Amino acid sequence: MKIKNVATAIFCLGLVVLSCKKDDDNDEPYVVPPRDRQEVYDEDIVKIEEYLQTHFYNYEEFEQNPVYSDLSVMPYNVTPNDTFEIVFDTIMGANSDKIPLMDQVISKTVVDSGIEYTLYYLVVREGLGGEIHPIDQVFANYKGFLMEDGTLFDSAVSAVPFHLTAVGEIRGVVPGFRESLIEFKTREGYTDNGDGTITNHNHGIGAVFVPSGLGYFSQTQINIPSYSNLIFSFNPEKRTLFDHDSDGVFSYLEDINDNQDYFDDDTDGDGIPNFIDVDDDGDGTLTKDEVERTAYTEDENMQPFTTNAAAQAYYDAYAVPGELLYSIEDNNDGTFTLNTVIITDSNNDGIPDYLDSSVF
Repeated sequence: MKIKNVATAIFCLGLVVLSCKKDDDNDEPYVVPPRDRQEVYDEDIVKIEEYLQTHFYNYEEFEQNPVYSDLSVMPYNVTPNDTFEIVFDTIMGANSDKIPLMDQVISKTVVDSGIEYTLYYLVVREGLGGEIHPIDQVFANYKGFLMEDGTLFDSAVSAVPFHLTAVGEIRGVVPGFRESLIEFKTREGYTDNGDGTITNHNHGIGAVFVPSGLGYFSQTQINIPSYSNLIFSFNPEKRTLFDHDSDGVFSYLEDINDNQDYFDDDTDGDGIPNFIDVDDDGDGTLTKDEVERTAYTEDENMQPFTTNAAAQAYYDAYAVPGELLYSIEDNNDGTFTLNTVIITDSNNDGIPDYLDSSVF
């Protein structure tokens, strides 16, 4: 038996050497081509659905508490669910009566690389904060597992930033993770614990079950073999609304056809997508000069904003219809500036000035 194992090992080693051997004709190493994506997905979806049928999460612990914290009173009436962590386990033995994940997940169709994928994700709590757009940045804590054996391959206890869309030299995230995050909302508020840490309240809590084609597919990552199905559990905490071209219009608003593809919106047909085009309608007037931008430095009593929260409260109370909060800027002198923008339509034709080439 030992001799057979050694012989097998030598044979396999020979295959590795042969696969790495340079081609005598072109002097280049032989690269094993990736497998057919549809074939891999057909295998992956069977494994994912089997996992969902045979596993559950600790939903009973979550259901013991109020879903959301009451932030209408001070101090906040906080639910333990703000620190809830998803734990997966197998339905068997003492857990034979648990509800399978398949009965609790939601599915969506994601088309990537010509393949139509079914992506399953679990909404434990949607969240009450800001909506997450595919073009923005999200700060989230998360855990990543290999579905096959539950190996933890990555995690972050404190929220880390994720650019959801790759632009220029900025790297995005794997499609499966991105497509699940945008189904949730960020925190509604937080408590400073006084020890350098904070507790977030009413953020989304969820998980996603990612087929390899919406993950790393044929690429091998640290602790992630090629063609691995992945599980991510996560809490999105904060978001950054991007304005990639600094034209005063948030990038998420430049998805004119509302299909979540920001690269196919090009109003002036110059080959530059609107979200990175400084003159969206090509009329020679910069977009930033075709919207109404306002900077507020004082409140209704003509007192400077001394906290971020004070500026936010002023916007909440006094913003006019259609006035969007663009940013709250720390002036580094104990004061803050509230920046807003109004998407104007001077001729009332239903087309914003910055997309209307007849308005200069």
